[in-house]
Amino acid sequence: MDLDVLNMFVIAGGTLAIPILAFVASFLLWPSALIRIYYWYWRRALGMQVRYVNYDDNYQFCYSYRGRSGYRPSILMLHGFSGHKDMWLSIVKFLPKNLHLVCVDLPGHEGTTRSALDDYSIMGQAKRVHQFVECIKLNKRPFHLVGTSMGGNVAGVYAAQYPEDVCSLTLICPAGLPSFTDSKFVKMLRELKESERTDRIPLIPSTPEEMADMLKLCSYVRFKVPQQILQGLVDVRIPHNDFYRKLFLEIVDEKSRHSLHENMNKIKAPTQVIWGKQDQVLDVSGADILASAIPDCHVSILENCGHTVVVERPRKTANLILEFLAMLHSTGNSKKQA
Repeated sequence: MDLDVLNMFVIAGGTLAIPILAFVASFLLWPSALIRIYYWYWRRALGMQVRYVNYDDNYQFCYSYRGRSGYRPSILMLHGFSGHKDMWLSIVKFLPKNLHLVCVDLPGHEGTTRSALDDYSIMGQAKRVHQFVECIKLNKRPFHLVGTSMGGNVAGVYAAQYPEDVCSLTLICPAGLPSFTDSKFVKMLRELKESERTDRIPLIPSTPEEMADMLKLCSYVRFKVPQQILQGLVDVRIPHNDFYRKLFLEIVDEKSRHSLHENMNKIKAPTQVIWGKQDQVLDVSGADILASAIPDCHVSILENCGHTVVVERPRKTANLILEFLAMLHSTGNSKKQA
């Protein structure tokens, strides 16, 4: 073989080997870095841009967005406990690019300000979200509000407290409701309380094994997650675990535990409820409570689905939201013509 050709193959092989070795090294040694790169890549691939906005000079909100506000309502999405704006990417993938989407980090999460003086109760978080909405002028026109789990609790309270901002509402397995049937998670909390091991909150893992247990608790679908990725997920969370414990104790306190239930009668916007039938964190019976209290409430129960509806059934969830919005748009047009 010609020496120049051989050198070309060696250089080409070396060029390919470097990124492959870098990927393998990241996977084995720095899995948390790989997870951050993953989110960065999918944000770019889906056209989501990250921005920061300040409220009153001393409070910063971090959010991602795609599209511009137009004749169709903008969509504001609120993540769950210990989550962040990027958890919505799995659903964003199935939403039209001409929709104006906004995903915000809730108080203390990811890029949004974390302050020991802040009010992390559900009502306090709803007030902060309203400040964010005013900062980016999202409420120039009523928008569609989506929230899941803790974010569903915040979204429901927001819709009750600021009805002029919200034209419609989607609640996905929302917290903040009493339950006639204890979920597996509630039973676990009771057992930990009785044994005085309140530092072992199942939603705040500190080891790969605890992370695997949390994934099993939250999801009906059994994902096979490599040990390195479990370690990476834990590494990303550990620096924030003290905050998560403080936040968790705040939202299960009497002040916030049933916030959605206390405010649901004030919700006037057409409401959609989506719940995984096999939810082990928040019992699916909460859907009936909401349906009986909110006049214009549409319930969808997803079979073979747990608490992490957004991850387990992203395409179905996106389609349900789009169908709900299309129905409201059609109904609105019919009223105008009448």
